[in-house]
Amino acid sequence: MDLISIFPAFWTAGADTATGTTDLVPSVQDVVDTMGEEVKQTSSILSRIFQPILDKLPSLIFAVLFLLIGMFLVKQIMRILKRAFNRSNMDGIMSSFIRSVAKIILYVLLIVIALSILDVPMDSIVAVIASAGVAIGLALKDSLSNLAGGFIILFSKPLKEGDTIEADGVMGKVEAITILYTRIVTVDNKTVFIPNGVVASGKIINYTDKETRRVDLNFGISYEDDIDAARAVLLDEVKAAPESLDAPAPKVVVLSHDESAVTLQLQVWTKSEDYWPLHYRLLESVKKAFDAKGISIPYPQMDVHLPENTSNSDK
Repeated sequence: MDLISIFPAFWTAGADTATGTTDLVPSVQDVVDTMGEEVKQTSSILSRIFQPILDKLPSLIFAVLFLLIGMFLVKQIMRILKRAFNRSNMDGIMSSFIRSVAKIILYVLLIVIALSILDVPMDSIVAVIASAGVAIGLALKDSLSNLAGGFIILFSKPLKEGDTIEADGVMGKVEAITILYTRIVTVDNKTVFIPNGVVASGKIINYTDKETRRVDLNFGISYEDDIDAARAVLLDEVKAAPESLDAPAPKVVVLSHDESAVTLQLQVWTKSEDYWPLHYRLLESVKKAFDAKGISIPYPQMDVHLPENTSNSDK
């Protein structure tokens, strides 16, 4: 005895209406068939969604492993390049710049190879890279000029690591040249980043490119003082300064006849690194020596002459 024979009213029931008899409850077979169709459709949709992923899963896993291994190899290559550049005594600025550019190129190649493993057409990869390059170039045109400026600085070599330079109105020691910026540390220990494009296209004064520099100092004496006596005092102070060089020989020349003083210029040579110590030493020692010898350093003054009949004319 089955369920249909026991409870026939629950499975097939009819109701007399004006138009006839209508089934109120579907049969079990209809329900099973409907559920089967729904499951089949759902399975088909899920299959269409996940089947491509399942097909690409081995390639995806291999691409991820390739990226991880490739990133490790890139780090090792960077270390090898750094050691090689250090052994070759390459300038630190050029070494850092070349390694930065090489790192970017290696990572781009790594990504391209990983995409090719995933069967992405190479034409599409090249087209995307070209389009991205154009878009980035338009958006970052100033940065590209800085990149080009970095190459110009490295290959023309107007400066090197450790040089004291003046560029874009900033004076300091060159610490590094990155892809986009030249890093300078000023004498008061401030770090200044100047765009490479500005450095390459502007005026660069390199204070330490040569081994020696000449210190030029101007001293004014009054018209009543003896020029030869003042010259002797200046040369004596140069001889007493340990930073001064004997060759080329120091000398004192009359630079100009000014309104309030005769200006003497002291010219003395020194090593580039001793420029400022000698500069400050002579400014102090010469002032003390002039005071001891009675040589005055006049300050600007103006003589005002009043007519004698000014008071009478006012009356």
